[in-house]
Amino acid sequence: MNILIVYSHPSKKSYTFQVLEQLKSAIAKQNWNLEVSDLYASNFQSDMSEEEYDREGFAKLNLPISKDVLAEQQKIEKADCIIFLYPVWWSDCPAKLKGWFDRVFSVGYAYGQTDDFPKMKTIPFGLVICTAGHPNAFLTEIKMAQSMETIMLEDRLGKRFENKEMLILGGTLDLENVMENHFLQIQKAVENIKSYIA
Repeated sequence: MNILIVYSHPSKKSYTFQVLEQLKSAIAKQNWNLEVSDLYASNFQSDMSEEEYDREGFAKLNLPISKDVLAEQQKIEKADCIIFLYPVWWSDCPAKLKGWFDRVFSVGYAYGQTDDFPKMKTIPFGLVICTAGHPNAFLTEIKMAQSMETIMLEDRLGKRFENKEMLILGGTLDLENVMENHFLQIQKAVENIKSYIA
């Protein structure tokens, strides 16, 4: 099985990085192939260029796709499962990851497909994991959890994934009291991946 983690955090001192290490360890125990697309470490360009906008905004499929975008699309095509890992900043993912969706889910590939252009394959399973300062109960109470799920699962992942789930690791402002439970949730989430992939 081939797993791709799209990881978006600038600091190795962060709790999100600790979660990444836990994920990698849990995946290694399954003997699956793992590739990590670290958007900050690779200095992924999140801003769309004017030429890219011309391609996207006007569906000009004859315009070229950037090499960095093609490289990400090739990673997608090899994956049986994609895990998106990021911190919640202002009710959403970091701009780097939003820019990844803006550029990598390009017209003709992830939407607006034609017979003349390679189409993004349907991924068997997508798992969204995000770390959040507030507890899950509070995020649900203010309807932020539901909003994040709708945006990530129904819009960004959408029908491009056969199955999809979101795991919000909330309460990180009180890290000592949530970390152990979070790591158990990560282990369980990784073990559940195989139930979605034939």
